[in-house]
Amino acid sequence: MIFLQLFYEFFKAGLFAIGGGLATLPFLKQISLRYPWFTPNDLMDMIAVSESTPGPMGVNSATYAGFHAAGIPGALMATCSLVLPSVIIIILVSRALDKFRDSPLVKNGFYGLRPASAGLIFGAMLEVFVAALLHTENWSGIASLGSVINVPAIIIFLVLSLGIWKLKKLHPIVFILIGAVCGIVFNL
Repeated sequence: MIFLQLFYEFFKAGLFAIGGGLATLPFLKQISLRYPWFTPNDLMDMIAVSESTPGPMGVNSATYAGFHAAGIPGALMATCSLVLPSVIIIILVSRALDKFRDSPLVKNGFYGLRPASAGLIFGAMLEVFVAALLHTENWSGIASLGSVINVPAIIIFLVLSLGIWKLKKLHPIVFILIGAVCGIVFNL
């Protein structure tokens, strides 16, 4: 039964998450709330690891979640079911595009997908910012604002952002490693 659930949830994520790995984040968040495969905190760790390892973030996250749910077979099921809709759509689109390449309807359809995928990615970015920079679980009204703000995380974010902006020639892996060390040292 768990394999059918993995297939269904990750196939759905792969089918509707147009725009790449970050667009899968809202779907992954819903999966984390619905199933015990991984927690929302695990999701933030998955994002950090997936962004710093080779391969698409959505695929890495699906593999991680599937492995936690059902070991290696679960990892294979989640990964394959996430990728399967893209493979099917690419095959269908490539065949149809040859016929309808100059159709205004097709051009407008692809043009309309741009803001939708940008919105999904922007929404996912906001969720990552909120989870990384705020302790929303401490919110109990305006009086609790001080306990909600994660000051060390915000300072690290601002310092690393300034470093990325000023030190453009420095390899991005340096900033990833600095962020990881800061997270370990400050227990963020």
